[in-house]
Amino acid sequence: MIKTVAELNTLREQVLQTIALRDAEKLASVKCDYKRNVLVCGGTGCTSSNSLKIVEALKREIAANGIENEVKVVTTGCFGLCALGPIMIVYPEGSFYSMVNVDDIPEIVKEHFVNGNVVTRLLYDETVGEGGKIKSLNETDFYRKQIRVALRNCGVIDPEDINEYVARDGYQALAKCLTELTPDQVIQIVSDSGLRGRGGGGFPTGRKWALCAPNKADQKYVVCNADEGDPGAFMDRSVLEGDPHCLIEAMAIAGYAVGATQGYVYVRAEYPIAVTRLQKAIESARENGLLGKNIFGTGFDFDMDIRLGAGAFVCGEETALMTSIEGNRGEPRPRPPFPAVKGLFGKPTVENNVETFANVPQIILKGAEWFASMGTPTAKGTKVFALGGKIKHTGLVEIPMGTTLREIVEEIGGGVPNGKSFKAAQAGGPSGGCIPASLIDTPVDYDNLTAVGCMIGSGGLIVMDEDTCMVDMAKFFLEFTVDESCGKCTPCRVGIKRLLEILDKITQGKGTLEDIDRMEELCNYIKANSLCGLGQTAPNPVLSTLRFFRDEYVAHVVDKKCPAGVCKSLLNFVIDKDKCIGCGMCAKNCPADAISRTDYIAPGHKLASFEINTEKCIKCGACLDSCKKIKAISKK
Repeated sequence: MIKTVAELNTLREQVLQTIALRDAEKLASVKCDYKRNVLVCGGTGCTSSNSLKIVEALKREIAANGIENEVKVVTTGCFGLCALGPIMIVYPEGSFYSMVNVDDIPEIVKEHFVNGNVVTRLLYDETVGEGGKIKSLNETDFYRKQIRVALRNCGVIDPEDINEYVARDGYQALAKCLTELTPDQVIQIVSDSGLRGRGGGGFPTGRKWALCAPNKADQKYVVCNADEGDPGAFMDRSVLEGDPHCLIEAMAIAGYAVGATQGYVYVRAEYPIAVTRLQKAIESARENGLLGKNIFGTGFDFDMDIRLGAGAFVCGEETALMTSIEGNRGEPRPRPPFPAVKGLFGKPTVENNVETFANVPQIILKGAEWFASMGTPTAKGTKVFALGGKIKHTGLVEIPMGTTLREIVEEIGGGVPNGKSFKAAQAGGPSGGCIPASLIDTPVDYDNLTAVGCMIGSGGLIVMDEDTCMVDMAKFFLEFTVDESCGKCTPCRVGIKRLLEILDKITQGKGTLEDIDRMEELCNYIKANSLCGLGQTAPNPVLSTLRFFRDEYVAHVVDKKCPAGVCKSLLNFVIDKDKCIGCGMCAKNCPADAISRTDYIAPGHKLASFEINTEKCIKCGACLDSCKKIKAISKK
């Protein structure tokens, strides 16, 4: 039980001795209890690649070599470079082992841990310099431009050990607030930092807290939106999995600032690792007196609980989320009144998402000026993005606001693979829009993305190459929002459905130029008249693709062709008889029996070629896959 700030500081100094190896600055002043710390990613991505079996194998081999007292094995959260999982980092060297297999563990333990020789062939290639010299992660393209604030502890600490969080200055910000600052001063610091909501609209966090604080009530609430429903987004999940105490501390600070004593974290049930670790963290914080009654002996009370969501995208909207916590169907409510006045259970409520809260402790400890020194004049600090799609380095990055899309895609993300060219990036998921290649030098922040008909959203960033059909992409996101609309308001319930029907008509080659104009008009109507953010932003993928890729829509309508060769209704598979070697693999793999041999034998070949009956062809693409080596089949 931690009853005072002095006891918190004592614990911090004690635990530092076990984790100092992970921080060169601290290692210089603290003698560590171990020779090595081995950190293995235990995030969802690496866990799905059997990283927990690697942890078991490590402990087994370490015990077999009798070095249990020399090597500490820790299961951490996400390191960020998800494309290289499972990942294992060994300190103090900082050796970055990637794509580790259980079979590699005996060699790593024997050679590296016992003999002191790093197994360079198993390291991430960018961390190995000339002559086998090991480079730090900060020297690699993926990490060089990153500044970790919200993710500062992810991949560094054991998320299930409160002591390791404390050793990394955990709960120091809460202690500072409760013993040195008034609630108004806390709100002022957050306001001066320029922190804006990281979940979508970018509303100033300090202003939101300031609106709630003066409202009198017998009960106030702090709510964390951890619903994160955007396809391709996993920022909040990674914070919960890798640093759950950071969220607890931040919500307690918010509670102190606005006068709330109860918090709720609304997290989707599809995040089992995140839910488990957050629950353990809450229980551990209670046991140590950092949640509950009279925290640090200051008389401040704050506790929190988890509420599981069933995966409804609309519950990412703040009023729908609160309605769901109350036990009702997750539907949005008209505003005003706003949650700061009448929110959860009709009481004044502050609601922010995970990433927004994750910045708060560092802002309190390091000051508003420190945070405001990063980013742009209107978008301070850093932003976490989940890179996905056609990009070399899929994963999680945290960069200063204002970093250009080119830097994100080409430098940090490693560019588009397989020699393909960058076509566009979808930012903000179903609520966002596309940034075309012509605007790749756009600084990524709230205002610049809004200016191009896009939005940051929660931070999903899906990269698309030349093989992407932008009409089909818009259709994909519309299919998602049609399924996820709660149906409460007609513009969203009916309008998005009609919009999807027109898109479907166009991708089947049955559209007209009038359909394109009608679709644009309908988009603007839905945006202007929908009740909540889901409907108001659902047309964004359509509007942005119409703005930057209208020629593709026209090609679908006028030429009855899909320029990217994606829309099946507009495709024909053709065999080049002069390239065909007559192997028959295409015919063997055709499920519709649409391919037959001809009488034509190409010059230089011994067997007659094949041809495709376009009337029987179901356009599955099996023939194309079977001819990748010869490349005699093409889409037209």
